[in-house]
Amino acid sequence: MVKYITPIILLTISNIFMTFAWYGHLKHKTTALWIVILISWGIAFFEYCFQVPANRIGHGVYNAAQLKTIQEVITLLVFSFFSVFYLKEQFRWNYLVGFIFILLAVFFIFKKW
Repeated sequence: MVKYITPIILLTISNIFMTFAWYGHLKHKTTALWIVILISWGIAFFEYCFQVPANRIGHGVYNAAQLKTIQEVITLLVFSFFSVFYLKEQFRWNYLVGFIFILLAVFFIFKKW
């Protein structure tokens, strides 16, 4: 069971760093762009420190398409919380509908045919 959970935990941590690297600066629009780029690169370093092992370990139990699908679902979940709680943006009904379609994709990718 641990071998299935470990990549998911690592991908979640990675996505938290990635979300802050990519979108955290949106609350600091007065900061010079070059400074934001350097800070984002610094945060992205830690993202890769979790992403690479997650994929390396995860590829032992999931195939590449499954790993990518897991990563995308985690990204959307992390980003949803980030946009609502950090950026103070509203979560809309159509986002939920889109996520439901993504969950259908998860079903088709993980289903043993």
